Amino acid sequence: MKPMKTKILLASLAIAGLIFTGCESDDTAPIVIENNQGGGNGGETPDDNNIGGTMTTDLTLELGTEYNLTEALIMTEGTTLTIPAGVVIKANPGAGVYIAIAQGATINAEGTSSSPIVMTSAVATPSAGDWGGLIILGKAPINSVAGGDATSTSEIGGLPYGGSNANDNSGTIKYVRVEYSGGAADASSENNGFSFYGVGAGTTVEYIQAFEGKDDGIEFFGGTVNASYISVIGSQDDSVDWTEGFSGTLNHVYVEHRVEHDKAFECDGFNTDIGNNSNPTFWSNPTVTNVTIVGRGSATGNEAIRLRAGTQGMFSNVLIQGYEEGFDLDGDTGDSPTGQGVLDGNLGVTDATFEDVVLKMKNDTDFTFNETDFISGDGNATGTDYDSWNTGWTRN
Repeated sequence: MKPMKTKILLASLAIAGLIFTGCESDDTAPIVIENNQGGGNGGETPDDNNIGGTMTTDLTLELGTEYNLTEALIMTEGTTLTIPAGVVIKANPGAGVYIAIAQGATINAEGTSSSPIVMTSAVATPSAGDWGGLIILGKAPINSVAGGDATSTSEIGGLPYGGSNANDNSGTIKYVRVEYSGGAADASSENNGFSFYGVGAGTTVEYIQAFEGKDDGIEFFGGTVNASYISVIGSQDDSVDWTEGFSGTLNHVYVEHRVEHDKAFECDGFNTDIGNNSNPTFWSNPTVTNVTIVGRGSATGNEAIRLRAGTQGMFSNVLIQGYEEGFDLDGDTGDSPTGQGVLDGNLGVTDATFEDVVLKMKNDTDFTFNETDFISGDGNATGTDYDSWNTGWTRN
């Protein structure tokens, strides 16, 4: 999903039913967040197991308890959402049912391998797209705005993100599984399993799984956050997506495609849905290491990793199984100079292994280079040892 280019101010909050109204500055209509009245009881554990609403004080859930997410849960600036190990949150159906950690708010979600935190569907027979997902919004740099502390707004919820604090800290997300996410609000507004909007490097993200989501498993909209031990299984759109100048690190990534899917990685240097952002001040430029991508066979005609819109980034130890194309590079010599990154040494792969892959690299960039300019150490990769760290995750 892609954010709208607009800015908002958070309106004053009433004690009972609240709404956020965006004060736009980009010739777009004001943003109103609906369905966020009540929920919780002002900084203590909930009186019952229903949670939701716009929180103006801390919310602490209880160890090993199951909760029902009845509506969007939005943690506002200065508040903390604490989720202990073993908590299960079952979301009512609907794209407007999600959890959002706004700029200046904090999430403290620390599961364990034997007792992960699970965010899932409340539907008796769940399926992809039943509910929204988990949204984190920080103050780290994005390239879809002019710079400084200027912000853009998330497509789901219309919440601000971005800024100038590369080390911004939104808290801790550890051993958290998001299932059956990705509900679409409309034809162009879709949730991901995990959405990281301008999230800073002070945030801890490790051991997370996106399972059977309707849209992307994990998407990074700019920011500098580092994430490790990432499992994405059965996402029906892209499994891992980045855009808007993302420059963090991704370490130990496992992707498994099922019948409905798009790319394992879709990597953009800037947000291609924002018409005035074809000349960003910086490009996406992450570091990606220890990756295993499992496709459905080369005969299916799929691409594993698409690099486009001028993205930069360095990959290492990448194992790709079962695709027609391993890496597909798209761009031109104008607004999307993806190939220039290869020539400059800012986009490439060190140690890669291809199994049941017809074409290891496809160059659609209008720049001239060959496979060996882009990939070194062909056949040397082992990927991530998923079996050594997948305790608590599901494949069913």
